[in-house]
Amino acid sequence: MTTVLVVDDQESLLHILEQNLLDSGYDVQLATTGGQALTRAKQHVADVVILDLDLPDMGGMQVLNWIRGWSTVPVIVLSACVTQIQKVAALDAGANDYVTKPFSMNELLARLRVALRHRRAGRDKPAVVTRDFTIDLAAQQVTRGSQAVRLTRTEWRIVSLLARHPGALVTRRQLLAEVWGLADTDYCNYVRVFLVAIRRKLEPDPVHPRYFITEHGSGVRFLPGAGLGPSPDVARAVPA
Repeated sequence: MTTVLVVDDQESLLHILEQNLLDSGYDVQLATTGGQALTRAKQHVADVVILDLDLPDMGGMQVLNWIRGWSTVPVIVLSACVTQIQKVAALDAGANDYVTKPFSMNELLARLRVALRHRRAGRDKPAVVTRDFTIDLAAQQVTRGSQAVRLTRTEWRIVSLLARHPGALVTRRQLLAEVWGLADTDYCNYVRVFLVAIRRKLEPDPVHPRYFITEHGSGVRFLPGAGLGPSPDVARAVPA
């Protein structure tokens, strides 16, 4: 059954949404705060998220950014905010659609169906496991052996971006745009310098990398299955 996570602090609206979604054949998870949303998202990998931006404990944009840190699950923003700037900001942050309150339930359900049609096949995995380390995208943590490996924020952005595209070539242009917000490929040296640091921390042999492979002139490929075998004991490492 398709699972919808609904995040909104208006309990009356929440119950209306829940009943209509249940009547339409969806399984429903509810959250009234950003903190609850993060917990629900980690415990139940939803097929789609309906997210209000005005939450009592944290901004809905913060929740959206956290989800986009590890998941491609479709997110439909549901908010009374109507300025063009806010809509564009939400869409740029990774929202798939934006519905303004008040709204038609039929329209919301239609947009929900569209989002589900475009979702990536299969469910997102919040953790990527290799023989030598584990990347927990949901918790934003890396674990390796019995030692804590501390990543800088930029190193974490690179590692998490590559981990969200296992086996795929991530171009230098894409890395520069998503990690540094740069469009000029003249800054490609940034990628090389940080990859050297990442390999020193995570690769068994940084000189002959197994996981973070540079394809010269193109980009970087992350191969989590390289030499996959029994995982060692792990210790948490939090991005600095």
